Amino acid sequence: MKQAEIKITVELDEKNVPENILWESTDAETQEKVPVKSMMLALWDHNYKNSMRIDLWTKDMPVDEMKRFFYETLQTMGDSFLKATGETLIVEDLRDYCAHFADKMGINTQG
Repeated sequence: MKQAEIKITVELDEKNVPENILWESTDAETQEKVPVKSMMLALWDHNYKNSMRIDLWTKDMPVDEMKRFFYETLQTMGDSFLKATGETLIVEDLRDYCAHFADKMGINTQG
């Protein structure tokens, strides 16, 4: 059985606010730590039937990039949900909401 490990390192300031977030994977082409400004991690606990989440962003994460990050996360959640369930109608509704979200947030979805 193959194994892969994902490691996330969060560097905090004196008030425990993230200053840097770095991630690395044993499956990546490079073994370097990659800096990111924001992350969302969601895990499903099948024993308790609930989600466990970690949402972090660095204190210098620009608001416009956070809006884009949320938009893209919603879009890819739709992709994942479609792949996992085959529920095309609700994914179309989610796509409609994503377009509405992008419009309200002033996100350019063309590039």
